[in-house]
Amino acid sequence: MILVNGVLAEQISVSDRAFQYGDGCFTTMLTCGGHIQQWPFHQERVQACLDALGIPLSNWPDILVWLANAALPDEQAGLKLHISRGQGGRGYSPAKVSDPTVTIQSFTFPAHYAKWQTDGIELGLCQQRLGLNPLLAGHKHTNRLEQILMKAEMDRAGWQDGLCCDLNDHIIETTMANIFWVKDDILCTPDLSLAGVAGVARRCVMDAAQESGMTLAVGQYSLAELWDADEVFITNAILGVAPVRQIQQHCYSIGKYTRRFQKRFHLC
Repeated sequence: MILVNGVLAEQISVSDRAFQYGDGCFTTMLTCGGHIQQWPFHQERVQACLDALGIPLSNWPDILVWLANAALPDEQAGLKLHISRGQGGRGYSPAKVSDPTVTIQSFTFPAHYAKWQTDGIELGLCQQRLGLNPLLAGHKHTNRLEQILMKAEMDRAGWQDGLCCDLNDHIIETTMANIFWVKDDILCTPDLSLAGVAGVARRCVMDAAQESGMTLAVGQYSLAELWDADEVFITNAILGVAPVRQIQQHCYSIGKYTRRFQKRFHLC
């Protein structure tokens, strides 16, 4: 099902700024029996991106109704909420633009995710690098060309997903998920202040680690530090937590912390 501003539709105007310039943001959410998981975190993240882009949005109550109408009743499914600045404007200027366009799309739970959760995933290493953009880092805006190019690189190489580094060769994320690893009982994850997307599942894992008293280290890490990890896992809102078995030639065991976080966030 696809809703555009609450109405069933499969088209948007060619003057919409999401089409013209990628001027907007989105979030992808897990639903269980039609109920959105971690909705407050998703809403907070979308609002933060809207604020960063200067896109005004005043109809959150309507959007909640539209999301409920679009959600599939399946035990597990997904919803994508996409908000563009709207239609019009002259060139790049955001002046004289219509109200925001809100698009909502439901989709079935990816069948292969269950296997990844149980058996783990194998990652390649992207040779392309993420640029540094502190103005928009962390936000899930609709300009995702870097991820598209890197995912295409991994598709050609035959990997399920790929590890992405920035121009300084610091680990950032994978093409579709955030990454964590454990070394000597310390949970490590990259700093995303210059590049990358700060996912909702990432936030949940970080909060849970701190609540449990586990040491959390957020920083700029080299590949050598990841190669030395005791266990590695990735997260996103639909997948949840999935172990990483291999990155290029480096192999990892599925560890106890990965399984603990999986149990904590097995929401459906």
